[in-house]
Amino acid sequence: MKKLISWNVNGLRACVTKGFLDFFNDINADIFCLQETKLSQGQLDLDLPGYHQYWNYAEKKGYSGTALFTKDEPLSVTYGIGEEEHDHEGRVITAEFEKFYMVTCYTPNSQNELKRLDYRMTWEDAFLAYLKRLEESKPVILCGDLNVAHKEIDLKNPKTNRKNAGFTDEERGKMTALLQSGFTDTYRHFYPDTEGVYSWWSYRFRAREKNAGWRIDYFITSNALDDKLVSAAIHTDVLGSDHCPVELVVDM
Repeated sequence: MKKLISWNVNGLRACVTKGFLDFFNDINADIFCLQETKLSQGQLDLDLPGYHQYWNYAEKKGYSGTALFTKDEPLSVTYGIGEEEHDHEGRVITAEFEKFYMVTCYTPNSQNELKRLDYRMTWEDAFLAYLKRLEESKPVILCGDLNVAHKEIDLKNPKTNRKNAGFTDEERGKMTALLQSGFTDTYRHFYPDTEGVYSWWSYRFRAREKNAGWRIDYFITSNALDDKLVSAAIHTDVLGSDHCPVELVVDM
């Protein structure tokens, strides 16, 4: 069994002051992935005995960034998706293990007034092509903040958010295309009809208190792993970020 955790920490230095290490130690994951670390190299020295650490930093300070911590040393680790246009913001780390690839991703946000939606669409196509290339040699486990609520069930207020970043028809269509190309949304695999369970809440309007949230953090796996999926969870009670950690247990 492998326990996998993914968490958008929305600034790791701040999250460390809000109990990050307590959760990290308690959950005892085999692989623990982070998004939106908002770090530059040398800004934080994290002491995680028993884990190999891999970091991808954005060139822009205090922005984006991903990390991957694993008990088992990977066969190889790569940063980005190998395309100049997309590899300046520290958004992807891929760790190759014997039986699968582990990918942590922080998908670009389409932003206010959708000013980055066109870039986001280009990114989505390039990223899906990258995942399919990996899949040619072994199954893929993708996790991260994918910045989209796929279906109406995945956010509290679908009607009023229809044209907002993270719930546009275009972004939802790309998630549908990803799943239709041979991938499984693991939370929905176990809980196809569960409502009211989210992974992100705005800091405004007491959204978390009211549970006016969105499910935008995922574990997505190659269909070939469907019979290896053991359980999925969303740790809505864990504070420290505007996102909460999500979990997948696989029998590898």
